[in-house]
Amino acid sequence: MNPTRRGPADAALLLLVSAVVALFALPLVGLALRAPWGELAARLQSETVREALWLSAWCATAATACSLVLGLPVAVWLAAGAGPVRSAVRVLVTLPMVLPPVVGGIALLVAFGRNGIVGAWLLQWFGIALPFTSAGVVLAATWVAMPFFVLTAEAGLRSFDRRFADAASTLGAGRWRTFRTVTLPLVLPSLRAGLVVAWARALGEFGATITFAGNLAGHTRTMPLAVYVALESEPEAAIVLSLLLVALSAALLFALRDRWWPAR
Repeated sequence: MNPTRRGPADAALLLLVSAVVALFALPLVGLALRAPWGELAARLQSETVREALWLSAWCATAATACSLVLGLPVAVWLAAGAGPVRSAVRVLVTLPMVLPPVVGGIALLVAFGRNGIVGAWLLQWFGIALPFTSAGVVLAATWVAMPFFVLTAEAGLRSFDRRFADAASTLGAGRWRTFRTVTLPLVLPSLRAGLVVAWARALGEFGATITFAGNLAGHTRTMPLAVYVALESEPEAAIVLSLLLVALSAALLFALRDRWWPAR
């Protein structure tokens, strides 16, 4: 290619990249500039922040565990073949990724609320009411986070070289032993990445949580909800909480650097 023609094209590309970098960086810079750094430690040690952080971490971890237990069999089944049934199931499982979270919360309320399709029977038979409880937070977080795990796990399983499993089968290994000793170790990086992304998505869930589980301090008020409440009365506290969530998200991305960032 002619170097004289590459110059303007490279400059235009660099300008576009710079604009996109500014689009993502400026809001974070604004948070850092407006943060009350002198009060940061005191605000992070407040009971409200500790309660919200603990509840968020616990519910995100529980939602991630549910995503693993329920989502891994689905990912294995989806990766095992193709067809209209599998395509329909994939669309259904991944639908929460594109739905507005508030719509998801309303759907959960209709299904699992006290008068919901399933919730009414849970309340009548077992005395279980999910809305406005910590269990409801976990359910809402699982509903929005599991698709991320399923898609990541399915992609890892589809990229797995079946010849290794076939070789283990010819040597006498059963299906479960082959999966446990051959398939699982090779797809473990994909599963780990899916779990981390699911945990991050569950940690940041807002719309479905506030709609289905409410915003009760100490019970359902997670970190995103605490940011929302603080923004109305204490903007500086909202900035501190936002910085904490940014730091957690950045740490998760750093943990996945070997998978997403090319080595040089």
